[in-house]
Order: sequence, then structure tokens, then C-alpha cells
Amino acid sequence: MRFVFTPPARDGAGLLDLPWTTPLADWTDPRLVLGVVVDRGVGIDAALVTRYLEYSTTYRALFSGPRVMHPSGLLIDALVELLVRLHLSGFYWGDCSLSNTLFRLDAGALAAHLVDAETSEMHPTLTDGQRAADLELACERVAGEMLDLEASGTLRQGLDPLAIGDDLAARYRALWDELTAEWPITPGDTRQQVAERLARLNDLGFDVDEVELVAGDDAGMRLRVATRVSEPGHHRALLHRRTGLVAQENQARRLLNDLASFRAWVERTEGRPVPESVAANRWLQEVYDQVVGNIPADLREKLDPVEVFHEVLEHRWFLSEQAATDVGTAEAAASYFADVLPAVPDELTSGSASAAVPVGDDDPADA
Repeated sequence: MRFVFTPPARDGAGLLDLPWTTPLADWTDPRLVLGVVVDRGVGIDAALVTRYLEYSTTYRALFSGPRVMHPSGLLIDALVELLVRLHLSGFYWGDCSLSNTLFRLDAGALAAHLVDAETSEMHPTLTDGQRAADLELACERVAGEMLDLEASGTLRQGLDPLAIGDDLAARYRALWDELTAEWPITPGDTRQQVAERLARLNDLGFDVDEVELVAGDDAGMRLRVATRVSEPGHHRALLHRRTGLVAQENQARRLLNDLASFRAWVERTEGRPVPESVAANRWLQEVYDQVVGNIPADLREKLDPVEVFHEVLEHRWFLSEQAATDVGTAEAAASYFADVLPAVPDELTSGSASAAVPVGDDDPADA
């Protein structure tokens, strides 16, 4: 038997004592780390060992235990953004569907992750025909999955499964045009309009490789940009740089807003400017760590700690509205831990690699 580990190779050391001569269906060991196992024996295929996607969930779990009124809209938005990002990178999926995607809660939205790419192809760029074919397959599969949910009684009454598939196509085209179409520029204000356009693309989580101004048919100018995927995202990178926290894009945006509010409060209270690094360190110690550190032990695997912090902020706003005064983060956190977090369905997310998960296309361990 021969082992081939992808970098960092040291992560593969713990896999050496796994039962590689045993069929995978008979394995009971929960460990899942990056790596490839080849030459396992006559008639035994190679095995791909991948990273466990923590706090991920499936589309069926989102509909069976919804925490929002209309999960279909959030799912489609997340899937559309994933598909556009893949297409911009030259990746043809060939089997885009909700079943081949895992989702993570992201501050009131969802982030989508591809988990099955057996039919995929990688190209320098995709043609319009390749993109159209991939999109058509996605729409067909999503509509079929919505029909399955309708038959099982978990799709909200009044939703049209076929219309959801059509909506996916419309949202995809709108986002693709937003990222790749030429835009008219008003003479005399070129610099400002270009800056605003690029800022808009950054807010959507995309970077620009090239900017070109071309002459338009009406004697004006048109802005043409070459867009690429930016990972891990503008706000994610900014939050990590300031605090060391790893978050989804929307979560990062929410936490950065709270950090900015905290810094303004400190400066107003102390009557002096506070450096950004000092404010970030104090916010981590005095606000974020106080909330996350007080999550009850039996509830810590319900949700990603960053998502918990976001929801505590949302709960604080709700309680403050009711009380007509700011109740404070500590009081909001205590209320959230007592009344909200325990009600999160256990099947909605899986917080650790040892959590029991169903085997199949929707398995979070396939991420």
C-alpha cells in the first residue's frame, strides 16, 4: 500500500493506523483529514480523505427545521453565488444541485460549499455555452429537489418548485451581469464612478484583475472590468487581520460593525482617540470572549461560536426594542442562552467531526 498526502504532509501522520485493507463501508473511525490513499489492494479503489466541514448543514435539514421563514430564497442566493464564483474561475460543475452542496449559517444568510465534483471540468475560462449548460442543469436539479420537498410536505405551502428553478436562473444572470457587464460612465466624473463601481464589487466579495475604459456608441465611455473571485473575502480578511477570528463574509461584516461601535464608545467614554489595534484587542477580551466563553457546555456544538455571537447581537437589538432601552450584551447573551440557543434543532448543524451524521450525498463529512 502507498500513501500520498497533500501539504501539509504532517497532517497525514494520524492516518497511518486506519484500517486501509477494510472496505470503507465497514469503517467506524471518525477521523477525516486531507489525503489520498492509493494501491489499497486488488479490486479496491483509491480513497480520497477530505476535511470535515464544521457547522455545515444540508438543504433538507434547513427545510425540516427552519430557523427562517423562507429558507428557499437564502438557499438559492447561496447556490447562485457559489456557481458564479466557480464559473469565474473556469470551473464547470456539471452536476450543480442542492444535494451536492453543503451550507453554513452566515449571519442571517447562508454560505454554500461544493461537496461533489465528480463531473467537474477545469478550464482557463468558460464559454457562454458552457455556463448556460451548467446553469440549465442546476435549474432542473433544484426544481426536482423542490418537488421532492413538496411531496414530503416540508416545502412551504404556496411555493412553486418549478418557479424556484426559474428564479435560480434569473438571479444567476443578474449577478453575472453585475460582475461582468460594461457600465456607462458620465464624462467629467470618471474617477469617482470607477471607484464606486470597484467598491461595489468588493462588497459583493469579488476582486478586479483589470479595469478598462472603452469608447461607447454615444460618444461617452464605458467601464469594462475583469472580475475574479476574492478569497477569503474583503470583510473576512479584514476581521482576521484585526482580531484573528475566522468567519463567513456576512458574519465578519456584522462583527466589524460591532467592533467599530465599541471603538467609538470607548473613545467617547475615555475622551481620547483609541488606536485600531488597541480597540480590537479590548473588544476581543471585553465583548467577544465574554459572550463565547459563557456558552453553556452542553450547547457549544449547536452553532459556530461566531454565529452565536452574531445572534446574540440580533437578540440584544430585539430585547432593546422591547425594553425601549439598550439592555447590554451580557443580559442579551444570558437571555439568548436560556431561551433561543437550546431551541436550535440538533440536526441543523454538526459542530464536530465526531458528530453523528447520515451517510450519503448530504453527508457533511464529504466537504
